[in-house]
Amino acid sequence: MTEPASRARQLTKTYGSGDTQVVALDSVDVDINTGEFTAVMGPSGSGKSTLMHCLAGLDSITKGEVYLGDTALAGLNDTALTKLRRERVGFVFQAFNLIPTLTARENITLPQDIAGHKVDVDWLNQVIAILDLESRLSHKPTELSGGQQQRVAVARAMAARPTVIFADEPTGNLDSRSGAELLGFLRRSVDENGQTIVMVTHDPAAASYADRILFLADGRIVDEMREPTPDKVLNRMVAFERLPQQGE
Repeated sequence: MTEPASRARQLTKTYGSGDTQVVALDSVDVDINTGEFTAVMGPSGSGKSTLMHCLAGLDSITKGEVYLGDTALAGLNDTALTKLRRERVGFVFQAFNLIPTLTARENITLPQDIAGHKVDVDWLNQVIAILDLESRLSHKPTELSGGQQQRVAVARAMAARPTVIFADEPTGNLDSRSGAELLGFLRRSVDENGQTIVMVTHDPAAASYADRILFLADGRIVDEMREPTPDKVLNRMVAFERLPQQGE
């Protein structure tokens, strides 16, 4: 059986202490399957982004264990953790995070350039083709549409062939057409290239592109759905809204 791309055991994340302590994640056990597209959903404050940040090594954990492949993140110092994120993790965020003075191509290769790694030109060209960016590589971010900027961000995340790509609300700043195009590209990267993707989203239509959806509530995984459709996801989210939340 293929090793999970990422996994957590009894993952707990708290903020503050005493009466002001907030439990963002409460003893979460999860496997992120290699070569799958996993969406993470739940009400506001349920721990979606915190889970993604902890799995990606962007945030420390309070208790438990997090692994990227067979590497335990808790045992790494800051330098080793930075190196692991740079080489094995890709990030796609809602705000794009592109450097305005660089061209699209320079933004795509920036992490590898900083690391002093040689770019795999054949793979890079394949990613650029998948994302339909060939004609935009010399353009700077201000000369690109929102959808094109987000595709550049996806290409940057994919360029180093990471073990897993984490995407936090990647369609949040896009119109419906651009969002659908981007989700189609992510889906193809899984189907055609075996990429592993974890996406936090609140959008049932976006989540329906995934192989599996994890539902969080009060810092715990409370449900899972395979073969999602927008209607199935919406109905599940409506059911969440009807449940009493922690502290009520």
